[in-house]
Amino acid sequence: MTLGPLNHVGVATPSIEAAVAHYRDVLGATLIGEPFDLPAQGVRVCFVDTPNSQIELLEPLGENSPIAKFLEKSPAGGQHHVCFEVPDIHAAKAEMEAKGVKVLGEPRIGAHGTPVIFLHPKDMGGVLTELMETPKGGH
Repeated sequence: MTLGPLNHVGVATPSIEAAVAHYRDVLGATLIGEPFDLPAQGVRVCFVDTPNSQIELLEPLGENSPIAKFLEKSPAGGQHHVCFEVPDIHAAKAEMEAKGVKVLGEPRIGAHGTPVIFLHPKDMGGVLTELMETPKGGH
């Protein structure tokens, strides 16, 4: 497996609208996507572009959302995960498992429309880590 670029940092928020206003008004973000629902993952998502990466804002879709559980512990929100690109998600999953890293579930389609997996924070220095197959044709 070859670790690719940092694709995004996931940030949990109780309100995407408030988070977007913060990134726009405080940090000067100008390239902000439209929020959309990702029911399979239980989240509402919005991407804020930065010059070299993205911030993925995550709001819970219902009380069973993993983001709802995160917000129970951190009601104001905060960093949820980091996401790195990999060339082949299935090869990355097999390699992580061979190295003893707990992979949380099977590959599934993420917010960028490409397969993703998550690696357990206990095996990743305390950081929930997402691996995302690099989109065909680049970013």
